[in-house]
Amino acid sequence: MKIQSLLLIVFLNVSILSIAQSDKGTVVTDTVYSQNLENDFGENPNRAVSVYLPPNYQNSDQRYPVIYFLHGFMGDNKMMEMMSGLLDYAIADNKIKPFIMVIPDEKTTYQGSFYSNSGVFGNWEDFTAFDLVKYMDENYRTIPKKESRGITGHSMGGYGALKIAMHHPDIFSTVYAISPGALTIVAEYGPNSNTFRELSAIKTIEGLKKSYFGSVMMAFGRSWSPNPDNPPFYCDFPFVYNGDELTVNQEVLQKWYDNMPVHMIDENFENLQQLKAIKLDWGRNAGDRFTLQCDMFSQRLENVGITHFAEEYIGTHGSGIYTKDGRIPQQVLPFFDFYLEFGE
Repeated sequence: MKIQSLLLIVFLNVSILSIAQSDKGTVVTDTVYSQNLENDFGENPNRAVSVYLPPNYQNSDQRYPVIYFLHGFMGDNKMMEMMSGLLDYAIADNKIKPFIMVIPDEKTTYQGSFYSNSGVFGNWEDFTAFDLVKYMDENYRTIPKKESRGITGHSMGGYGALKIAMHHPDIFSTVYAISPGALTIVAEYGPNSNTFRELSAIKTIEGLKKSYFGSVMMAFGRSWSPNPDNPPFYCDFPFVYNGDELTVNQEVLQKWYDNMPVHMIDENFENLQQLKAIKLDWGRNAGDRFTLQCDMFSQRLENVGITHFAEEYIGTHGSGIYTKDGRIPQQVLPFFDFYLEFGE
């Protein structure tokens, strides 16, 4: 009897442990090579990709929808380490049914690709929309159709999510942009801020690293107006100061506008109509460059009749997002749970 009791206890303990383990998802770090990222400026075409696989993925043949999460400026795929616990919680608490999440590393030597086709520093949009999606569908048990793909991201990633969704409604059906940036030129992005005055006085990459907004502007430039014949930054800027005299390069300014979602709506109107659901949110205290441009983008969508959700919440650019009571488990994932198709 004692032996039987001991065996029963061992069996129960193993069963409890198995149940506990099955409540946790698995994070896999993969590498995806992309010819679209081949370049002459040292950007690595082999990109790390972190993949969250839901609980019991290894023990079934079920297929899952995929949410592609795009990280912010200076971020990378390693943020999945912080995210995975939130994803486990959201599934366990029935915020969302089991799903796969993908976070690619699209950090560059200049801190952020802005998920754009540079042509000189790599075609990051094509990598994301084509190469990454194809790789996931060929190597993981995804539901390989647009109705089961969503795209989201924070800050630079929110920008990328909107831009890629606007261009590729045949690949992604649903988009949620968390406090997106780079939607238009306002505040610190504009010619009358100190950003371009400071930038015009900087002559080296080392000097640029001391200026946050200068670094962002170089990332904009390398993403949207690259110029391999213009060292040391190898890009052109729309605004240049010579002392107090401002020169506006209209050709470069138009290239920037062509890549900023506020100005992309008319050209992508039919694509926007094809998207099943669109949402963006932003913190009230995030600063003018976020609050103004997010409000402008939402109003432009409203003015042309594009159905979408827009929400201003009490918070900063980074507060109340990556916590159990934050935006991702309480708003973002339930949004995708409602709009994505989970069945094959």
